[in-house]
Order: sequence, then structure tokens, then C-alpha cells
Amino acid sequence: MNIDGWTQTMGSGPLLGIAAAAIAVLLFLIIKLRVHAFLALVLVSLATAFASGIPANSIIETLTSGFGSTLASVALLVGLGAMLGRLLEVSGGAQSLTDALLNRFGERRAPMALGVASLIFGFPIFFDAGLVVMLPIVFAVARRLGGGVLRYGLPTAGAFSVMHIFVPPHPGPVAASGLLGADVGLVLALALVVAIPTWYLTSYLYGLWVGKRIVLPVPELLNGGGPVEQDENPPPARTVISLLLLPLLLIFANTGLNTAGEAGWANPEAGWFQVARTLGATPVALLITVFVATYVLGTRRGRGQDVVEKLLDSALGPVCAIILITGAGGMFGGVLQASGIGDALSDVMSDIGMPVIVAAYVIAAVIRIAQGSATVALTTAAGLVQPVVLGQDFNSVQLAALVLALAAGSVTAGHVNDSGFWLVGRFFGMDVKTTLKTWTVMQTTIGLMGFGIASLLFVVA
Repeated sequence: MNIDGWTQTMGSGPLLGIAAAAIAVLLFLIIKLRVHAFLALVLVSLATAFASGIPANSIIETLTSGFGSTLASVALLVGLGAMLGRLLEVSGGAQSLTDALLNRFGERRAPMALGVASLIFGFPIFFDAGLVVMLPIVFAVARRLGGGVLRYGLPTAGAFSVMHIFVPPHPGPVAASGLLGADVGLVLALALVVAIPTWYLTSYLYGLWVGKRIVLPVPELLNGGGPVEQDENPPPARTVISLLLLPLLLIFANTGLNTAGEAGWANPEAGWFQVARTLGATPVALLITVFVATYVLGTRRGRGQDVVEKLLDSALGPVCAIILITGAGGMFGGVLQASGIGDALSDVMSDIGMPVIVAAYVIAAVIRIAQGSATVALTTAAGLVQPVVLGQDFNSVQLAALVLALAAGSVTAGHVNDSGFWLVGRFFGMDVKTTLKTWTVMQTTIGLMGFGIASLLFVVA
């Protein structure tokens, strides 16, 4: 957010000190004093705004802007996804698909099966929406096989993360490709070369390893906080798969329409084109899926409308805290961005002489650590290195590798100012310390390994 009529006059040193102090105070409040995460985030956001010199008459607008923009992208997805998850859970559909997966892959390979499914679903669908849609399946597998939720949840969440950050058509790599003049098709092909082995080592194998050491119970988020009375005759697995594929296909069609419009194969101004694109937007695709699910898993199976309404209503209560905490995390990130702390870090890093691909990774990583959003970090860092990249003669593979190095930096070290940190932590029932020890470590290894593969591609090109 840019504040009209105000320019930050503090130097980089004081701003970076304020950022470090804010994060330290936030962790102290939550971990040591046990202050509720939502209250701690709002309090530290307010204090940081004052300390960084944001005008008093703009502070509330800055706070609510960061909070609201995050909720705009998260609240609908989480709410609709929770409703879909509740219907899958109560109808027995989650258990039905779980049984099919285990019969197909075997109990020992259940985390692998969940991860591979998430890699496929994660191609067109955003991290938040994909994770929420897969949660009832993850929880059902974890309840049946035991071993704690992280053994199954981290490979799943990691799969959506690597696809979201590295692979077009997700917005970050697409925007970076445009800024650096990289071919999006080549970026897509090389992104899969980076994303799949990165997921296998940093999310799948790491998830199995840490899942043995940190065994957490399966949360009760999707069953209204109590036992679920499932149907004696659950829907077949193919019905559940069709429901999960419905938003995927709608979103994928949206992506195809965007490509067709940009290539001139269709008229983007045509009414049918705009309606079709709207139907393929992620929130609308999930809304359509929820309505289809209420009929397929509810009305058609003999549940009255009053019963279905109560089921859907019971899905929202448990996720309200997650939505608010995630929004507050976006608020904190918005304050860091509006105060100029992210720009200060960028200026410091851009003045340090280093190879362009290393600079791309480091600049993206420090912006990510400073303000939280991976997409913002990726696009901002791409803009910073753009003059250097365009001033040199890089081939197409090297340009794609630079985009992937930027993406790797932008996923590194997700922590308390990242809304995804709170989303994953709360959905998996982790406290802040455990989330730092698991999710933050996993995100960092994703970034480091992704950068390593991207650097190798850059060197050998």
C-alpha cells in the first residue's frame, strides 16, 4: 500500500532494526506470554506502524488494507473449502476415497499418494484452495493409519507450495517471466524439473522424517469439533474424485481462456468469454462445487435441506479463528511493506556485488522474509534485477533459470508475517514453535534446493 503524501525518511538501518524487533516481540508474545496469535499480530502491527513513522491518520487504513486484502483472497477459499470438506467427511466420501487410495497404493505409500494427487491438483489451483480441498482426505488417511497428521499433511502442503511458487500459470512465475522476457512455456517445462524432485526430497521425505518425531493428533476442524455420524453407504470413490476435479477443471479452463485471449484465438471483450472466465475464477469454481456437493452428497442421499444447512453452518465455526489469524498475518506483512522496510532491504541487497542468479535468489529471499508474501517478493525482486538481466545477453534457458531462482528465493523462510504460515499451522493444529520447526524449515529447504537446481540449469545452459 502506498500512502499518499508521505515518504519514508528513515534510513535502511533503523527500518531493518524495527523489523527485527517487531518479529522478536511477536514471537515473545505468542510463545512465551501465550498471547492469542490474532491479538499479538494486531498489537505488533500497530506498534510497528507507529515506530516506522507511518502518519497517525493513515495507520488504521494501512492496517485494515493489509487485513482486508488478505481476507479477500483467503476467507472465501477457506470458508467454501471447509463446507466442501464437511460434506465429504459426513457423507463418508473422504473415507471412501481414502480406502480407494490405500487399496491402490498400499498403506505404506499413502503419503506418496496424497502428495502426487496434490501435485496434480496444484497445477492450476492456488495453494490455499488446494490445501483446504485436500484436508478431509488427509485427515481421513491420518485417522485410519495413525502416525500423526504431519506424516500425511506436510507432503500434501509441500506439493501445493512447490507448484504455486514455481509453476505457471500461477501469478508469481508468470509475472516474473514477463518482467525478464522469459518464455513462459519453457519456464513451465523447467519448473517441473525443479518442482518435482524438490517436493520429493524437501516435502515427502522430510514429511516422513519429521512426522515420526512430532506426532500430532488429527484436528477436528472439518467435523464441527465433534464425532461425525457418517452414512452407512458412502458415495463411491469416483464420485468424490469427480467433485474434487470439478473446481480443478473450471480453474484450468479459466487458464486456457486467458491463454487463448492473449494469443488472439478468442475475443477477450466478448460477453461469453468474460462470463466463462468468471465461472473459472477460484472462489466461483469452489462455490459451484459446494452447490453440486450439497446435492450429490446431501439432497440426493436423502438429507433434508435443514440438515444440509446445519452441516454447512457447523463447518464455518472452527475455521473462523484460522481466517482471522491469517488476515492478521497479512496485516503485519502490509505494515512492513507500507513502511518501506521491504524497499530498504531491497536497496541494501542490490548494492552488494554478486553473480546475477545469486543476487536474484538473495534479493527475493530477503524481501520474502521482510514482508511475508511470496508473490510480492517474487515480482518485486524480478523488477529489481530486470535492468541487470535485460542489459546482458542471456539465452532462453538462462532467463527461465533466473525466474526459477527468484521463485526459490520468494518461498524461503516463511514465518510469522506470512499468511500461509498461520494457515498451515492452524489447520494442522500446530503452535507457533512447532510451525517454525516444521513449515518454516520445509519452506527454507524448498527454496534452497530449488535455487540449487535453477543454478545448475543456468550454468549448463
